Formats: sequence, C-alpha cells, structure tokens
Amino acid sequence: MIASPPPLELRQQALQALLEPDPQRKVLLAQHIRAQEATILIAETADLQAPTGLPGCPVRPELRSHLDVPKRSPFTQEGLAALLHAVTHIEFNAINLALDAAWRFGGMPRAYYLDWLKVACEEAQHFSLLRAHLQTMGYDYGDFPAHTGLWDMTAKTEDDVLARMALVPRTLEARGLDATPPMQAKLRKVGTPAALRAVEILDIILRDEIGHVAIGNHWYRHLCSQRGLDPIATYAVLAKHYGAPRLKGPLNLDRAVRRGSRMPSWPC
Repeated sequence: MIASPPPLELRQQALQALLEPDPQRKVLLAQHIRAQEATILIAETADLQAPTGLPGCPVRPELRSHLDVPKRSPFTQEGLAALLHAVTHIEFNAINLALDAAWRFGGMPRAYYLDWLKVACEEAQHFSLLRAHLQTMGYDYGDFPAHTGLWDMTAKTEDDVLARMALVPRTLEARGLDATPPMQAKLRKVGTPAALRAVEILDIILRDEIGHVAIGNHWYRHLCSQRGLDPIATYAVLAKHYGAPRLKGPLNLDRAVRRGSRMPSWPC
C-alpha cells in the first residue's frame, strides 16, 4: 500500500495560494488554510524557495503606472465603479501581500504565521464584498486599469522581514486608515444607493485594517526588540533605504493609536 503524502504545511499552502491567478480560487484557498489553523503545521524553519510568477494575478485588470491610471468623478456611475474597482484591486493585492508574509519568512513564532493567515482571510472577504458590489453595478474586477504600488514595496522588502513589517503594513496599508474616512465622506455626498452601500463596506474594511496595521506594528516592535534596535530611528533608516513614500496628512491617528496600530510618536 502506497502511503499518502504528508499534508502541506501552512507556509507551503500560503505559497500555493499566492501563486493562484484566479481571484475567486485565491479567496477559497486562503479560507481553506484558515480553516486548518488549530492543527496545521507551519514549517517555521524550512527554507522555501521562491518560484517565478509571484504573485499569481489574472490577465485583467491591465496594470499600469499609477500616473497612467485615469481619474474619474464618483458622481457618475462609471466613475463610482472605477473608484470602487481601485479599492477592490488594493484588497486583491492585500491578499497577496498577507500570503507572501506568511510563506516567505522563516524563523518567526507560530503566532506570526497565524496572524498573517488571519489577515489574508479578512482581505479576501474585503475583496469579495467589493467585487460582489461591483457586479451589482454591472461591472467586475478587471474592467478598469489598475496599478501595482502596494506589491512593488512587497517585492522590495522580500529579503528582510523587519523592512517588510515596517514599510508595508505600517506604511502603505496604514495609508488606508487615513484615506478611508475622506473617501466615505465623498461617497455620502454622492448619495446613491450604490455609493451608500460602498460606505458600509468601507466601514468593515476600516475596522479590520486597524487590526492589520496593529499586527504589522506588533511584529515590527518584536523584531526591533529582538535585534536591539530603536523602532523610531530604525523606521527612518528603512524608509530612506527602500524609498518608501513620505507620510503626509491628514493622519487618522485617533483610532489607530488607541488600537495600538501606530506608535504615538509616528515618524513623518
């Protein structure tokens, strides 16, 4: 009798999900891994090799520089759909970056991998909510061009988990905490049922993203302590070295600091 192969460990499954190009299939794979979290092995110390083709992405949307993505008014149906498509694309990229954080870096505590698996599943829910809403408006993910800004920094920081924690969840994703309330205010001015439903979805996303930035901050502080580094001074060095965008206001510090997702002395 031929023995069955051992089940894939969390990091291996996260890599498989990251490589998956079909968005719906990627969502299902992330959810499948999360369902195993109580018993799944993680392979914390395994040296996994990065294959080509990361991340797995569908043929559409067409990817462009952020400077080449046209801006439209949300006061038109197409413009509203384009705005929501941009947020949907951010959430798709966020699934990928959480999966990448879960598989790429060995030697972290078990809680680190489970944290990023949780983030991947919540990002998958955000993507699914936004995509379903787009479909009710007569559009779908892929109908508008998109840019790669969030993944670009993920690729830059692939060799150092400290840089990744500093500059992706705590910097680029944290901008979502700042950008979401003004976006919601604009959508309330639009006032259509589609715009108001988008406000409700963004409430869910904002609630979860506060936790995601807090996770990034927790592991950034953990790594700084482990390496004997000052977190604020180290952030400035990393931001300069990796060319992170300079943070600019308005910063949504009230909710973020109270939830521990940003340091009170946030380096600007």
